[in-house]
Amino acid sequence: MKMLVISASPRDDGNSHTLARSATDGARWAGHDVEHVFLDDYVDRMLGNCRRCRRVEDGSCSLDDRYEELLIDHILPADGLIFAMPLYFYGMPARLKTVFDRLFCYTANSAPMQDKVVSEIMDKRVGVLISCEESYVGATQGVIAQFQELTRYLRQDLVGVVVGNANSRGEIVRDPSDPLSCARDLGGRLFDIRVTDYRLDTQRSNRVWEQPA
Repeated sequence: MKMLVISASPRDDGNSHTLARSATDGARWAGHDVEHVFLDDYVDRMLGNCRRCRRVEDGSCSLDDRYEELLIDHILPADGLIFAMPLYFYGMPARLKTVFDRLFCYTANSAPMQDKVVSEIMDKRVGVLISCEESYVGATQGVIAQFQELTRYLRQDLVGVVVGNANSRGEIVRDPSDPLSCARDLGGRLFDIRVTDYRLDTQRSNRVWEQPA
């Protein structure tokens, strides 16, 4: 399977990068085709007013950074996405939020690539890696809920979240919960983790796991 790991931190040697690297190692060990990119290399501009900044000749986005390259050449072809991020003021970094905000420019009815982007952004498996100074469980609940809603809206499956506690650069390796191993496992099993979302009328067995033969 093809996996894309996206680092949202401006630090290429920070704690969330360490988590991303572990997830990448796990995915490669599992035999997947993995690419690891940094948002700093692609996203510089925030969502503008599409009614004013679309190109007149073809309706395409005129924002002059590499967002479109990231979306079309890297995100859409991937079967699975892992977002690695530091927690910024109890939410995702602005650069990462911009990745989702600017989807509007490509999924709106007036977008020239709407059909391609809408069809290919769906049915992906998603993992999230968060480095966070605070151990308070509520610190990350807001951003996790946001990812739950984003993936639901995009018809993707959020299959796992790993949170590691750290502040000083590199100290995430000292977190006794071993988030690096958890990130490695998430990368390796992203396509194998069981995901369920039952409704009242869902047809299902009374067993969660298959019984041994």
